[in-house]
Amino acid sequence: MRTLARRLLIPGLTALALTATGCGSTSHTGAAEPAAPAAVTPSSDGTSQQLDVAAAPQGTSTPAAVARADGKGRTEKSALKVASYDQATGRAVIAKGAQTPGRSPAPGKSSETGKSPETGKSPEAGKSPDAGKSPEADKPVAVGDVIASAPAPGAPAGLLAKVTEVVGKTDQGTEVKTAATTLAAVLGDDKADGKVPVDPAAVTVEPLTKGVTFSWAKGPGLTFGPEGAKLPLGNLRLDVNAAVDTAPDAPASAGASVSGFVQLAPQVEFAYDGSAGGAPGPRGAFLGMSGDWSSQWKLQGRAAASTGAPKRIPFAKLHSSPVIQVGPVPVVINLDLTCYIQVEADGRVTVEVQQDVKGDFKVGGSYASGKGWTPVSASNVKSTPVKASVTATGKVKGAIGAEASVGLYGAVGVTADFAPYVRGEGDIKAAASSDGKTSLEGAWALYGGFDLSGNLQLQLSLFGTPVFERKIPLGTLNREWALSTGHIKR
Repeated sequence: MRTLARRLLIPGLTALALTATGCGSTSHTGAAEPAAPAAVTPSSDGTSQQLDVAAAPQGTSTPAAVARADGKGRTEKSALKVASYDQATGRAVIAKGAQTPGRSPAPGKSSETGKSPETGKSPEAGKSPDAGKSPEADKPVAVGDVIASAPAPGAPAGLLAKVTEVVGKTDQGTEVKTAATTLAAVLGDDKADGKVPVDPAAVTVEPLTKGVTFSWAKGPGLTFGPEGAKLPLGNLRLDVNAAVDTAPDAPASAGASVSGFVQLAPQVEFAYDGSAGGAPGPRGAFLGMSGDWSSQWKLQGRAAASTGAPKRIPFAKLHSSPVIQVGPVPVVINLDLTCYIQVEADGRVTVEVQQDVKGDFKVGGSYASGKGWTPVSASNVKSTPVKASVTATGKVKGAIGAEASVGLYGAVGVTADFAPYVRGEGDIKAAASSDGKTSLEGAWALYGGFDLSGNLQLQLSLFGTPVFERKIPLGTLNREWALSTGHIKR
């Protein structure tokens, strides 16, 4: 993490530059950087394979993966595709699409290129590039087959389903009835572990208030702001300039507002270990979201008093359904974020607070056979000192944060709420005597911090793990540090 320091200014006072760090609790480690998509290498035990995890190619039709009910061979890419799906009845039409070179590799062969990792040579000249392809890869589906598909008509979050009945032929293809199934049915005893950045270009944004703009950088970098600053590649940025409720007795000059930005570089973390030694379900699994976070924001004016829960003002919703390629299997991840402003005040304090926050976060669930699901939440955040002023007596707390959810094939698996904040309080009193002399006396304090909380959901059973009976809380992770404190007497 980078060390950040700025000067904190209170009218009439100068505070020393400070830095503060909040550290996370549990963490999941060992996830490898994604390699070439769909490559498969045999594991050392010879029974399972290590599958690469990577983003599915953009702009092309991702082929479905099919696991055959007869158990011959491994799950394979197929020319079959989901032509349509009815969520209400579970009926799907399976059609034959374009041919795909994907196939179940022989030991020591790459499923994408057919080259030997030992020699790097392609198959001998004159031989068909599909010479090693399984004859079952593209045959019509049968009862018991499992289909894993990227988003398709009627299945915007993809489809992971088992064929329960073949109804018959239609103009589009073969109509089948399906039932829900799990990733264990297509990943079997293989292993996978990787991180995949979310493409900002694939994120849809719904502004919820006026004054919200969205920027992202995928190419040479997007410029923003009056000085033409560069947005780092892979980042998305939301700028907001919104009014908040002002205290009824506040003068016009004390109108409350929040302005600033949130900048994110989210990535999906996925792991699966199916080598359970014959036991049902996988040995281990992990699903989560992590990324870098930076925000700069300013809260000013006299915010209206909040009663009960703090006043939360959502200002934008973001959604993305990235498809990651886990060996031959397209796994659809659904991500949702709602960015919000939150103000908690007693209506008496007029503030001008500006804070810069940079750091990272990680939320998810980790499964181990015999231990069940364990929540993962971690954050390392550094906050600069702020430029701030506090007048009168009272308290105020302002945050700019995000509610996030991550799941599989449209089913939510993990929810989290990450909120960096500034909290201020003052007890400043003015007095005047009969001889015309005035005095100002009091104390003030400013704090920075963050809250991280959330839950694991029942839908994580899509991995093929046992269903747990209730939501498992991530636990509330809170870190707070003093930005500055002081006294006034004059």
